[in-house]
Amino acid sequence: MRALPLLSLLLGSCMTVPALAANSSPEANEWLNKLAQAEQRQSYLGAFVYERNGSFSTHDIWHRVQEGKVSERLLQLDGTAQEIVRVDGKVQCVSGGLAEGISAPPDSAPRRLDPLKLMSWYDLSVSGKSRVAGRDAVVVSLSPRDQHRYGYELHLDRVTGLPLRSLMLNEKGQLLERFQMTRLEARVPTDDDLRPSSACKPVVAAAPAGGAVSGWRSDWLPSGFEVVNSTIRREPGQGGPVSTLMYDDGLARFSVFIEPVKGEAGADVRTQLGPTSAVSRRLSTPKGQMMVTVVGEIPLGTAERVALSMRPQDAQASH
Repeated sequence: MRALPLLSLLLGSCMTVPALAANSSPEANEWLNKLAQAEQRQSYLGAFVYERNGSFSTHDIWHRVQEGKVSERLLQLDGTAQEIVRVDGKVQCVSGGLAEGISAPPDSAPRRLDPLKLMSWYDLSVSGKSRVAGRDAVVVSLSPRDQHRYGYELHLDRVTGLPLRSLMLNEKGQLLERFQMTRLEARVPTDDDLRPSSACKPVVAAAPAGGAVSGWRSDWLPSGFEVVNSTIRREPGQGGPVSTLMYDDGLARFSVFIEPVKGEAGADVRTQLGPTSAVSRRLSTPKGQMMVTVVGEIPLGTAERVALSMRPQDAQASH
C-alpha cells in the first residue's frame, strides 16, 4: 500500500550526497545536501495539503529527531480519520482505511538521494525561488532524461532546507501529484504529539515463505533501476506465496508482485491513478500460470513492459 509517497521520499529517507559532478549545478547539489541534512537533524511540526488525481486532503505532521532516531506521525484531517506512525522509516501503526488488509512490507534498503547517480537519469538545476507557507524557498528541478520516469520540482525552505512544496510532473509538464506545507514550525514535537490514537492499529508482519530471494528476474528494465529488495512471503489470509521485487533508480521506485493463479482466475489489468501505474499480466512459465503485477510511480507503458519481461531465474516464459 502506498501512503503519502512524496512525503516518504522527502522526509522518510536516509540521504547522502557525494562529491559534485562536473556537469551538475553546484547550487542544486548544495540544496540537495541541505535537504539530506535537514531530514536527519531537523525536528518540526506543521500541516500540509496533498493532491493526487484531482483530489485533495489535508494533514497534520509531527517529525522529531532525537538521539539519532527519527519519529514521525501523520494524521489526515478531512474525511475518514487516517493516521500513520513511523519510527526510522518503519511503520508502527495505521488507522482508518489504511488499516484494512495492510501488512508490514518487507524491509528495504534506505533511499539515498545521490545527485551523482541521479545525474545519469535526471538533469538537476536550481530553477527559481518561491514563497510557500509564508516562508522563502528555492526551487530545485529534477528533469528526466528519458520517457521511463517522471520529473520533480522541489521548493526547499531557505532557512531549514525542508521541503515546503513538491510537484511530480509528467513528460508534458502536467501535474501528477503535489505535496505542499501550509504551516511549518521548526520546533521539537512532544511525546504527546507523537503518541498514536487508540484507533491506530499495529501493523501485522507478513509471514515469510522461503528465503530472501524471489526466484524471479526481469529481462528488461529502464536504465538506472536496480533491485533493492527481493523476498518471498505469504500474505495473511491468502493462498500461495507471493514473490516481491522492489526496484529503485535513486529517486523513483516500483514493485513487482508475482503469484500463482489457477484456472481462469486473475484478469489482466492496465490502469493509472495520478502518477501510480498498476499493470497485471498473466504469464505461462515453467512454474505454471503466474500473475505478474507492477505497481509504482512510473509511466503506464513502462510498467507494462516490465510486467511482460519478468522471468523465472534460469528459465524462459511466454505470455
